[in-house]
Amino acid sequence: MQMLDAGKHKMVLLELDLEEIQAMLEQLGFHYKIEERKRHVQLELMAIERDSPLLLFDASDPGNLGWFSRCQFYVDGISGSVLQTPIAVANIRDISGYLIPNAVKVQITKELPSEFKLPGKQPLSEDLVYKLLANFLTALLSVGVAVCGPGPVKPLAGRTDAVGSRS
Repeated sequence: MQMLDAGKHKMVLLELDLEEIQAMLEQLGFHYKIEERKRHVQLELMAIERDSPLLLFDASDPGNLGWFSRCQFYVDGISGSVLQTPIAVANIRDISGYLIPNAVKVQITKELPSEFKLPGKQPLSEDLVYKLLANFLTALLSVGVAVCGPGPVKPLAGRTDAVGSRS
């Protein structure tokens, strides 16, 4: 981890170990593609051996209340940001434009403001980011992650259709 001065702004630069991330993804059973860029690491993840969708669900649907009460992670439906983390999520679509229910893109931001704090006001470090990523991916596989608000990020599990008649 490095500190960067950008004028009057101070930034933290995370030095993420891609081999450690790869080992974590393999242990969790994801097929993956990793792309390291200057300001973030992008992961394309697919749970090929999974029969059901990843547990990314609509937080506003009363039918998903059981998942909502257990979840630890909340995704802003508009930006894809996982709240209070340096992680963002996006759906992956097939060639016809349909959501792939067992796949997501995950982006880990490497440049963050120096005052950025993780949940519980923990200071930022690479080790905590690895643990946070592992917990987030485990939640997608077994506990559930809530999508809050309408936007480009769409739920993959639970009741995903709007209630009412269709034309």
